[in-house]
Amino acid sequence: MDEVKVVVAHAERATLRVGDVFLKVDADQARIDAEVEAMSLAPVPTPQVLWRKPPVLAIAALAGTTLGRLGGPSTGSPAAWAAAGAAIRKLHDAPLPHRPGRAGRSTAALTAELDAECELLMANGVLPADLVIRNRQVAEAALRPWTPAFTHGDLQIAHVFVDGDEVTGIIDWSEAGRGDALYDLATFTLGHEEHLADVLTGYGTYVDLDVIHAWWSVRSLLAVRWLTEHGFDPFAPGCEVDVMRSRM
Repeated sequence: MDEVKVVVAHAERATLRVGDVFLKVDADQARIDAEVEAMSLAPVPTPQVLWRKPPVLAIAALAGTTLGRLGGPSTGSPAAWAAAGAAIRKLHDAPLPHRPGRAGRSTAALTAELDAECELLMANGVLPADLVIRNRQVAEAALRPWTPAFTHGDLQIAHVFVDGDEVTGIIDWSEAGRGDALYDLATFTLGHEEHLADVLTGYGTYVDLDVIHAWWSVRSLLAVRWLTEHGFDPFAPGCEVDVMRSRM
């Protein structure tokens, strides 16, 4: 009998693995709907949907392994990282979905959210004021006009699978939709700056590195409190707080 493995679990959603099947349990049906729709539209490999019975979505496991995880060692050849960059570019060049995604928040809304979060981080002593202030300065470069692209919205390194130098699939599409392409690139390379050049080689077009750095700061600033409150550790080596320290 296959064991049930908890992949990730918190108050909003949980993912379980049973053999070669992943069961995603999400109380927000809209997120499941968005995920299934995005996978049907994305021009890159995605998991096969086996069945849906709200609040559960069952998908098949992908071949291969991820390129690593935030806070852990990165794996894969430069060619594998470049292949991931090429897949991301293919997604960004695809026809736009009708839904706005996580990477598509307006500049005004993102600025307000970021400023409020920075105030809380300092007022509650979660992070040193100088660390917050410096990363808020770096983050400013991300707060600019951008051309909408088909974005994944949560393109963590653990969501991209490769076999050798080939991308076999991308998972977790619940935040997908129209958004800023550089948000995806920054999310994918967060904590693995040493592979940014490989990813951009595969991506194949000019990218403003200041904006990538800015999105690293934005994502980290907005994530620290949520991660702490949901049982994760953004202070672990190589994770969000270390990413922010690298901007000092």
